[in-house]
Amino acid sequence: MSKITGLDTFDVRFPTSRTLSGSDAMNEAPDYSAAYVVVRTDATAPDGGELAGHGFAFTIGRGNEVQLAAIRALEPFLVGQDLDAITGEPGDPAPLGDLYRRLVTDSPLHWLGPACGVIHMATGAVLNACWDLAARRAGMPLWLLLASLSPEQLADLVDFRYLADALTRDQAVGLLERALDGRAERIAALCRDGYPAYSTAPGWLGYSDELLAALCDEAVRDGFKQVKVKVGASVTDDKRRLAIARETVGPDIGIAIDANQVWDVPTAAGWVRELAQFRPAWIEEPTSPDDILGTAAIRRAVAPVLVASGEHVANRVLFKQLLQAQAIDVMQIDACRVAGVNENIANLLLAAKFGVPVYPHAGGVGLCEIVQHLSMFDYVAVSGTPRMIEWIDHLHEHFEAPAVVSGGYYAAPEAPGASTRMRPESVAEYTYPDGAAWRS
Repeated sequence: MSKITGLDTFDVRFPTSRTLSGSDAMNEAPDYSAAYVVVRTDATAPDGGELAGHGFAFTIGRGNEVQLAAIRALEPFLVGQDLDAITGEPGDPAPLGDLYRRLVTDSPLHWLGPACGVIHMATGAVLNACWDLAARRAGMPLWLLLASLSPEQLADLVDFRYLADALTRDQAVGLLERALDGRAERIAALCRDGYPAYSTAPGWLGYSDELLAALCDEAVRDGFKQVKVKVGASVTDDKRRLAIARETVGPDIGIAIDANQVWDVPTAAGWVRELAQFRPAWIEEPTSPDDILGTAAIRRAVAPVLVASGEHVANRVLFKQLLQAQAIDVMQIDACRVAGVNENIANLLLAAKFGVPVYPHAGGVGLCEIVQHLSMFDYVAVSGTPRMIEWIDHLHEHFEAPAVVSGGYYAAPEAPGASTRMRPESVAEYTYPDGAAWRS
């Protein structure tokens, strides 16, 4: 009988502040970081190596140690447990639904952060690691493992508490059953053609005008049909930078704009109207992600410009309210903000119920790697429609199975797991503060 033997945690930080990659109006010089966790077992993987699961919470540097402490607080739920009791038998991950419910309802931890904040993100890191473990054990990429489950199996992974006024289990099963037709064809198309991407590479706020133009031109030549530009520090600067971006990419390429929560409601409404002349594909996070009514007011004020949010939305209940209030045109799930795969399945089902498209957030280390699995699962088994996944063009080399984008499309992952395993040499070099990258 195989067991989970322990959790290893690592404070991994990349000095992206040196190049201002990742800079925006709220975060001027972030260091993209991962509170990284490895779930160890005494089992052997199908390829003969160690069987382990890998997950992380994405942060921007300082505070990573707090996130790691929260992850370690979840260790008693796993260590010493039978592997089948945690991840299920290969190809049947039903127990992961029960694990999700136990982790998000534990009374002492729930008191510290009821389905939000550091504890909830730690839960997501651990659950994502367990899903990586389950997919590795099944010998399948995560997206394909999820897409192979029946509607009833998928519904059993979701906690419908607090959702029944918007989405019941029976309604979720109905949505999934409607998507059964054509599943095999969509899997074949995904493996053949990939999944559309858009590029955030040109638009970091700290980049010069010259670099903005050069990277916009490069994105178009690389086949991307949309780019994203950060806004919100100065309306004059935003107009100048968007004029450069629009002139460079031409009239047919989308330009999304992202304020990263920096505005209040009246400021957002006026600012977006100033930028509407550049025909933005959407305005992302125009205000606090918790302000449901404010976001709805902004959406009414800036129409026909679309409003997108979700990168910092803490849980499925807030997503439910954003949809009920008709506050967003675009849902942006994040693979590491909520409580892992289970809660994001709930979010995808909510979006399908309300007819709102999902364009995930992936602007951070490892986020492209894991969220591609959720989008591809959504396409195959939930919505039946491909959208676009955000793409950033750095830090992928630190993962053993990095996301691959070519011609503006993500290649469907083939390696078993959730693409979350970091290279040991990268973990060693960038562990804070003793890794070689930080000692120098």
